[in-house]
This record gives sequence, C-alpha cells and structure tokens, in this order.
Amino acid sequence: MSSLTPLAFTGVSKYSTDFQTILDRTVRIASQPISFLQNQQTKILQQKQLAINLNGSAQGVASAIEDLGALGETKALAASSSNSDKLSINATNATAPATYTISEVTSIAHSASATSSGFTDASTASVSVTGDLKLTYNGADYAIHLTAEKNNLAGLRDAINTLGVGLNSNILTTGTGTNSYYLSLASATSGAKPIRLADGLDGDGANLIASSDDGASTVFKLNGVSVSKNSTTINDVIPGVNFSLKSNTLSGESLTITVGSNRGTLASKLRSFVDSYNIASAQVDGQIGDNAGLLTGDVIIRELQNSLRTVSGFQGTGEIKGLANVGVTLASDGKASFDQASFDTLSDTQIQKVFAFLGSKTTGFGALSKKLTQISDPVTGLIAIQQSRYTAQNTELTNKISTLTERVSNLQRSTSQRLQTYDALLAKLESQGSIITASFTALNQSLFGTK
Repeated sequence: MSSLTPLAFTGVSKYSTDFQTILDRTVRIASQPISFLQNQQTKILQQKQLAINLNGSAQGVASAIEDLGALGETKALAASSSNSDKLSINATNATAPATYTISEVTSIAHSASATSSGFTDASTASVSVTGDLKLTYNGADYAIHLTAEKNNLAGLRDAINTLGVGLNSNILTTGTGTNSYYLSLASATSGAKPIRLADGLDGDGANLIASSDDGASTVFKLNGVSVSKNSTTINDVIPGVNFSLKSNTLSGESLTITVGSNRGTLASKLRSFVDSYNIASAQVDGQIGDNAGLLTGDVIIRELQNSLRTVSGFQGTGEIKGLANVGVTLASDGKASFDQASFDTLSDTQIQKVFAFLGSKTTGFGALSKKLTQISDPVTGLIAIQQSRYTAQNTELTNKISTLTERVSNLQRSTSQRLQTYDALLAKLESQGSIITASFTALNQSLFGTK
C-alpha cells in the first residue's frame, strides 16, 4: 500500500502552530478516500488468504477420497512372510488374495569368484610361459594373448577387463611374503558361472587359479514346482509380489507368503479422510451463520458446502450403502468420527464389499474426489479463479491508492507553500507592529515622561 509522508510546518510567526493544524486537517480530510480504499484492500487480502486456506482443505479431502478409491481398486492387498529372517517381502502389487508355499531352498544366489596363486609383483613377474592363456567363464572360452611387456598380473588384469564379458579383474596384495600379489576375478552378476584360467590356448598348461567359488543360483520350490533364479530377489514368479530369499531351508521346512487385504491400511485411510473432512467442514462453518467470516455468501463457500454434503451423504449400490457402514459417522454438529470398534466387527467378506463401495479413483465413492478437485484445482478450480479475481481487485486498488496518494501529496505541498507565504506575511506584520508600538511608547515617554 502507498503511504503519505507527513510535512512539518516550519513557520516563524506566532500562528505557525495554527498553520500546522490547518495543514494536517486539510491532508486528513483529503486522505479519507485513501483510507477507505486501504480498508477495502485489507479485506480483499484477508479474503484471499481465507480462500487459500479453503483450497488446501478441499485438496486434502479430495486427496483422502482419491486414496480410498485407489485402496478400493487394490483392495489394500499386502504380502506377509511366515519367516522374515529367511524370506522378506520387498513390494506388493498383487490383485487378488492368495497363499504360496516355498520349500526346499537348496541354494542362495551369489556371484562366482576366483583367486590366482601368488606372484612376486604385479608388473615384472611373468604369468604365462608363452603369453597365451585360456579363460573359461560361464561355459564360454576366451583366448588371451599377452605381449612380452604385458606378460604380468597388471597386463592379465587389463586383458580380462577388456573382454567385457561381465567378469571383473583386480590385483590384491597382502604386503607380506615373497608371493604377495594375487589376481582376483569376480562375476558381475550372481548365478552359477564357473571360472577357469590356464596357461596355453589349449588349457593344458599350468592352472593359475588357486581357489574358486563357482557361484550359485537361488534354487527352491514354489507350491511344489522347481524354480531357479540368478538372484536373491525374485519378482517374476508370483504375480504382483517381489520377495527375497536369504538362506536355505531345513529339511521339511517350508515358508509361506500370504497375500491378503490389510485392515490396518484401510482403517488408517478412513481416519485420514475423517480428519481432512473435519478441517474443511470447520472452515466452511466459520463462514456461515451469525458470526460468519469475510467469505460469507461467496460462491466458493456454497459450492464447497454442497460438495461436502454430497460426500457425507454418498450412497453405494451394494450391501455397503454409506460411510456409516464402514465406521464413519456424522454427529449433529456435522463433525465426522471414525469408530474403530464398529470397523473391527466387519467380516472379511464385508471388508471386500467395503472395497466395492469405495470403487476406484474414477468410480464409486472414489469418484467424488473429482467434485472436490473442480473446486481446488490450482489452475482451473473455482477457488483458483476466485483468487485471480482477488488479485486483480488488489492490483486495481493499489493503482487507485497510488494515484490518490500522489494527488494528496501534491495538495499537501501546495497548501504548505501557501501557508508558508501567509506565515511570512504575518511575521512581517508582527515585526512592523512591534516597531509601531515601540515608536508610540518612545513618543509617549518623551512627551509625558516615564510616569
């Protein structure tokens, strides 16, 4: 908002204080339209903030309803493990309840690795008699040719890495003993992939590998069917379930994966809906009635109130007719509450019917989110449009206040200048009056004496 800087009247006559009063009163009267516009602007800014708050509340209800719709679509399905130390569930996107049995876990996937015998150093000690070696990895043979200057551990390491077959080669050193340098080979991926390295292209020469682990796949049975995977994480065996096997099972031991609806998730989403509904309802009620706020009568209040009524009064077509059937009730004051005890009495069959009532993001109760989104959408929503109007009105008022402030400022300066002129004239008259008075006094004394 524009503001007017007061002017201090600096007069020299004995009436300068009165001139200051005249100046202040003139400016005060002229500024009354500015004060009126500033009050209007303050009200508009307050209305805009209230609309912003309402928009957030409406978005909260829309989001809560959408979450319930999504839950209705997925039926809150979650997978659980009978033994999380040996079998963990990573993610669930299943579409139907089911139970799966895992047994005879005979191996857990890990990468193949190998270590060569020791060498005196990495750059001078020869690793091959002829410079030619045969590498066998994952059932395939690879010929390696080392020049004289590359016939060492460093050259062999680089040659293997250059092959690009998924076998990583590094040099290890213990730092003690004569032969303290070793070639380390490790498969980049898990699974049974044996590693062999021998001098000579025919593989009949000296074996450079001192110790090795051929790697392994994860081998188990799912509902009696044999499965082998090159990873501990399994995501393509059970539809919608990603799980990991951590260790072998004992003889006769079985692990169970249970896919079922999670009541706790449903209850949590219903509570979130109740909380967001009550926040929005309280804000709407604050703009209605005898103590209504600044948005009383505004279209956004009416539309949001109607939308909340539609939500609370929604009726389904199945056995679950309304929110009261899932433990959500409305008191006489319009405040919603969630009855956990009532919810807990629902059978598994009824829970499935609750999901049917919720529908999806576009059907059933979940479809009501669109009604709230039409109000709260940040671009096309009713509140966003109203906020744009408030912004335009605020800009218009700012311009008017600025124009009027400039006019009053000019009036203040011109009035002050005129009063300064009057003050100077009065000061001159006061001076002349003093001179005349002094002259009369002196004449009187000369004619009649001091007495």
